[in-house]
Amino acid sequence: MRELNFDIARRYLFGKKSTNSINIITGISVFGISIGTAALILILSVFNGFEGLISGLFNAFNPDIKITPIEGKFFDLDSSQWEDIKRIEGINYISKTIEEVALFEYKGAQEIGLIKGVDKEFAKATSLDSFIVNGSFLLEKNGINYAVLGAGMRNKLSLNIDDRLTPVTIYMPLRKKQMFGAKEYTFRELYPSGVFNVQSENDFQYILCGYDFAASLINERGRYSALEMDIDDQRSEIVHSALQEILGDQLEVKNRYQQDASFLRVMEIEKWISFLITGFTMLLIVFNLVGALWMIVLDKRKDIAILKSMGYQNSDIRSVFIMLGNLICILGIILGIVIALGLYFVQTEYGLIGVPSGFLIDAYPVELRLWDFLLVIITVLIIGYAASILPAQKASRSKMVLRSQ
Repeated sequence: MRELNFDIARRYLFGKKSTNSINIITGISVFGISIGTAALILILSVFNGFEGLISGLFNAFNPDIKITPIEGKFFDLDSSQWEDIKRIEGINYISKTIEEVALFEYKGAQEIGLIKGVDKEFAKATSLDSFIVNGSFLLEKNGINYAVLGAGMRNKLSLNIDDRLTPVTIYMPLRKKQMFGAKEYTFRELYPSGVFNVQSENDFQYILCGYDFAASLINERGRYSALEMDIDDQRSEIVHSALQEILGDQLEVKNRYQQDASFLRVMEIEKWISFLITGFTMLLIVFNLVGALWMIVLDKRKDIAILKSMGYQNSDIRSVFIMLGNLICILGIILGIVIALGLYFVQTEYGLIGVPSGFLIDAYPVELRLWDFLLVIITVLIIGYAASILPAQKASRSKMVLRSQ
C-alpha cells in the first residue's frame, strides 16, 4: 500500500492539473524551499568558516597546552615537578612566560596594555613568528632589550617600527609599599623590533619582551604567569592528564580549545541563533506549500472519491498527501543543495562577497560540513511534514461524492 500511495503522490505532483495556476504555485513552493535550504546551509558554512579562521588565528598566539594558576597571578615549580614534567613523552617545547598590566608610552602617546615576557622557546611553542607583518621576532641582542608589538597596540601608540632609536617606555606600579614621597612606580625602556597581527584582541593588548626583562620589571624573578607547551597531537590527551596529575589542583592545564572556550561558545551560540531565525523564515516559506497542497486537494476531489470507493481509508488518503508534501520538500532540498554548492564554489574560487578592507582575508570564509547538511535536511523535512498535515487532513475528510456529467 505504501508503494501505491507513493506512486499516486508522484503522479499528483508531476501529472496534469486542471489549471496551470496549481503548477505555478507548486513551482513557487519548490523554489521557496530551495532558497530556504540554501540559506540555512550557507549560514552554517559561513559561521564554520569564521570559526575555523578565528581558531587558527588564536592558535598563532595560543600554545597546545597552557598551565596557569587557579588563584593569583604567578606561580613557581619545585625541582621535582620540573623533572617529572621533563620526563613526559610528547612535550616538544616548554616556554616560561610572565605578564602584567602596564602603561606604555611612546612619543607622548600613552596606552594601558599587557607586557608579556617570553623566553626563547616561545616562538617554537606557538606559531606567532609566522604572523610577524613588520620587522622581526627579536627580544634581546647584544644586551639591548627589544619589543614585539601587536598591530593594534602599534596603531594606538602611532609607533614607527622603522624608528629604532626611539624606545617604548614601560611603567609598572611597585608592588611593595613605598616610603612617603618615594616613587610608586618603576619604568624601563624597550626598542621596537617587530609587529605581529593575528586579527584578535591580542593585537590591541600585548607587547612582548624577554622573560628576564619582564620578570625583573614585575619583580617576580623565578615565577611565571604561565607555562606554554608545544606537544605531539597524537599524545595530547596523555600529556594533558599527566601534567594535571603532577601539578595537582593548584594549577590549571588547558588545551587550545579551553583557552578560548568562552569566545568559541559565544560564536557557537550566535551560529545556532542565526540558524533558528532562518528556520523560522522557513515557516513563512512553507505557507506556499500549504497553498499548493490545498489547491491539489481541491483539484483531485474526484480522484479522492474514486479511491475511497475502491476501499481507501482516510488514513491512506492522508498518507498520499503527506507523501506529496514530502516530495515537494525533497525537490526543494535537492535544488537548494545544488544552489548552496554552486554559491560555495563561487565564493571560494572568486570571493563573491568580500569583507571590509584591513581584515586578514579578502572574502567571507566558508566551510561545508556533512553534519550541517544532515541537520538542514532533517529540519526542512520536519517543517514540510508539519505543513502537510492540515491539507492531508482536509483531503482525508472529503466526502465520497461522484456525479455523472
